[in-house]
Amino acid sequence: MSLAVESVSSSTMGLSDDKTEEAEKTTQNEVSGEEEEKRLARQMSESSISVTDQDDDDDEGTDNTIQLGPQCTLKEQLEKDKDDESLRKWKEQLLGSVDIENIGETLDPEVKILSLSIISPGRPDIVLSVPEDGKVKGTWFTLKEGSPYNLMFTIQVSNNIVSGLKYTNTVWKTGVKVDTTKEMLGTFSPQPEPYTLTMPEENTPSGMFARGQYSAKSKFLDDDNKCYLEINYTFEIRKDWAAT
Repeated sequence: MSLAVESVSSSTMGLSDDKTEEAEKTTQNEVSGEEEEKRLARQMSESSISVTDQDDDDDEGTDNTIQLGPQCTLKEQLEKDKDDESLRKWKEQLLGSVDIENIGETLDPEVKILSLSIISPGRPDIVLSVPEDGKVKGTWFTLKEGSPYNLMFTIQVSNNIVSGLKYTNTVWKTGVKVDTTKEMLGTFSPQPEPYTLTMPEENTPSGMFARGQYSAKSKFLDDDNKCYLEINYTFEIRKDWAAT
């Protein structure tokens, strides 16, 4: 009996050793697989961080301009594909009320910012003329703290179509940048009547630290980053609106 038991025990131990070896190999493979996954994950994470850092870099100095075809005058644009009915209708819709006989043959569009209005519910609009050189003397306007308002620009477009016109605004207080705004305004054809463009509603900050004088810089640029006007000005936020 004892020999039989020993023989069985010995046989059983042999099977256990084989299974143990297989289990150890499996465990080692799993560990190696986990290490490989972790290594790949680290590489992907580092790659993502690298891309993110690159994306966060300032676009200045990087030429991301789309290379378009040769620029044409408006008259040349109208002459192109004049036999194509669909293109002709699309151009007529884009140009709207343009007087075809009186349009110029200048390549570059002319864009003038005529005025800025500040619209706030329950009070008269503040209408400000915009100097052509963009240099405003003194405090340009005053806003009441904690008040909703919209900016409204009146602009004139002449000579040619302006594409991708956008508005940017940066605000500083005591030399520290406190706000940056970028708004796409659109593409506009030349016309005798000025366009009226209203910005999304904003709210002035409130509280003791919000009050005071601010400096700001506004720009109007097209999709070629041509700047049509840069306005440098100061404004104030007070407990109440300035007396009219």
